[in-house]
Amino acid sequence: MSPRILLRTFQRISGLRFSSTKPAFTSDRYKVKRGPYARISNDHVAFFNELLGRNRVIADAEECEGYNIDYAKIVRGQSTLVLKPKTTEEVSTILKFCNENRLAVCPQSGNTGLVGGSVPVFDEIVISMKFMNKIIETNELAETNLGVLSSDEFFALGVLTCEAGCVLEDLDNHLGTVGLMMPIDLGAKGSCLIGGCVSTNAGGLRLLRYGNLHGNVLGLEAVKANGEVIDCLNTLKKNNTGYHLKHLFIGSEGTLGIVTKVAIQCPPLPKAVNVALLGLNSFEKVLKAFRLAKRELAEILSSFEMMDRRSIDISFTTFGMKSPLTSKTDGHDFYVLLETSGSNVNHDEEKLGSFVEKALADDIIEDGTLTSDPTKVKHIWALRERISEGVLREGYVFKYDISIPILSYYKVIEMIEERLRDPRVIRISGYGHLGDGNIHVQVSIPSYEPDIASQLEPFIFEYVSKLRGSVSAEHGIGFVKTKYLHMSRTSSEIKLMHEVKKMMDPNGILNPYKVLYPLEISA
Repeated sequence: MSPRILLRTFQRISGLRFSSTKPAFTSDRYKVKRGPYARISNDHVAFFNELLGRNRVIADAEECEGYNIDYAKIVRGQSTLVLKPKTTEEVSTILKFCNENRLAVCPQSGNTGLVGGSVPVFDEIVISMKFMNKIIETNELAETNLGVLSSDEFFALGVLTCEAGCVLEDLDNHLGTVGLMMPIDLGAKGSCLIGGCVSTNAGGLRLLRYGNLHGNVLGLEAVKANGEVIDCLNTLKKNNTGYHLKHLFIGSEGTLGIVTKVAIQCPPLPKAVNVALLGLNSFEKVLKAFRLAKRELAEILSSFEMMDRRSIDISFTTFGMKSPLTSKTDGHDFYVLLETSGSNVNHDEEKLGSFVEKALADDIIEDGTLTSDPTKVKHIWALRERISEGVLREGYVFKYDISIPILSYYKVIEMIEERLRDPRVIRISGYGHLGDGNIHVQVSIPSYEPDIASQLEPFIFEYVSKLRGSVSAEHGIGFVKTKYLHMSRTSSEIKLMHEVKKMMDPNGILNPYKVLYPLEISA
């Protein structure tokens, strides 16, 4: 029986075997000590029932369980109370009450994070943002109306203002009706909420073209631990007045405040989108393809994704997806998914076609296909986007989101393979956003094993640190990377982070045990 058939058989079995398995409690697995917070009482629950109504307060243990376990099933909290506010005023009242009563809270958006930042560690109250899902305003740049726009209206165009609980894909679909698009695109776009994206400074598939959220969020509204509402909901693209306080909340993972509204600049929807899937036989040639793409496609290049064979095989074997390449060989060692976005169909197709021809002529790629057909584009992107979902069906997955210099990009996979020669390992694979140096490392095993964890950590983070890379490229620190923050930030930076946290949340009620834990909190 071939390895691929064996893997497919295992996945059919493990998909059933692990789908209902719950991870161990975070506090037990990681030996965490509970902070000096109050326990939830009947009086506390009664207050929230009065504020929100019983239908937006979940106090049933079984119903709470879904809010206690993260998407990747690596952490599990013990919360017995979930609150679902609909307005900023309700969030403000909740936090004011919790702060006065020393009740710890865990803000939660779509719960699609991969570092344990979106679920409780102990019995923190979960504040679910899913009901705050209104689009407040869309100011688009309509060419046909330019002659009648006032100067004030002009500067407000191309901006979406919405509540934090809006689903990313819903926002993108909405913007598509007025010729705009979200500047961020994630594999989890059908579930993740924009507030969570902002709070974690999520990266995604098109950061190469549109940049990260620090550059695209024009303004936001957030609620501090004491219930005070901070209105930074500016929609100007240029506003150089004083401290840019919005940046305190972008990427702070709910530890400084809860983001309730967002104003984000939205680029025009491209008139021409082309995708190429390339097959290559070495990582050295992947780098050559990237250099060629930067030179030949420059202004229209929007994504450059790399997948090794073991990564893309997840889509082939787990989901039965077909490769659009015509090669008769049994797969390639590496694959590149390249996307262009522009305004001229003929121009872009010609440039991409010329790029592929040069790559073939220079013996950089072995095979390739390119398309602008929306159905085929969607299929090719699905090969990349479903990797993260599919690998979770194999059991427990150690997932590492790191950024390192491009020349060392794939060496981390080779080093882990050399270090981890264990028959329990199902797969070691790597894929990611080569265009910005971000690789996702996956090590899947049937179930969590402490001895394998100790072989991987802190080894992988020490390797990244030596290269002056980042232990978290786009997923944040959350809970699982708190003790490795110092490998990417200096002691002076971390000291200032602690000082900011203490100033904005002196009782440490906001998302405790995350990012900066342990905190010095008075009992």
